[in-house]
Amino acid sequence: MKKYRREDQISIATWAADCAERVLPYFEEAYPGDDRPRNAIETCRRWARTGEFRMAEIRGASLAAHAAAREAKEHDAACFAARAAGQAVATAHVPQHAFGAAYYALKVVAAVGGDVAGEREWQSQGLPERLREEMMGRIVVQGISVKLRKGEGF
Repeated sequence: MKKYRREDQISIATWAADCAERVLPYFEEAYPGDDRPRNAIETCRRWARTGEFRMAEIRGASLAAHAAAREAKEHDAACFAARAAGQAVATAHVPQHAFGAAYYALKVVAAVGGDVAGEREWQSQGLPERLREEMMGRIVVQGISVKLRKGEGF
């Protein structure tokens, strides 16, 4: 697994939170009383801002968002949005979870018939240039299919 400098991990986590937050309305529209995915994004942002890392808090927020996703499985966009949030917060622990946040955000856009290529471009522009090629090179859009390319250094 590739090691990132702390500065890069914070940039990646912030980007992952941005990706997840952008699609969060699809979850909140379907499940307005469930704040678990939003809490995961806020926990991610708090870690990125303060650097305070409590594994129990990070893990709990991620698992809660993924539990919300499982409960939303009949509503694809909501399910994928909750998964994006769960992956974003997990970036504090393992930077590669950021790929999952971007991947699931693109799955939301695909599920609602949106502009997947445009969303991927938006994601790309949100990354620092020094990380852009590496990060976006793993997120492949083929037609309406979105895939995560795993390989060396993942």
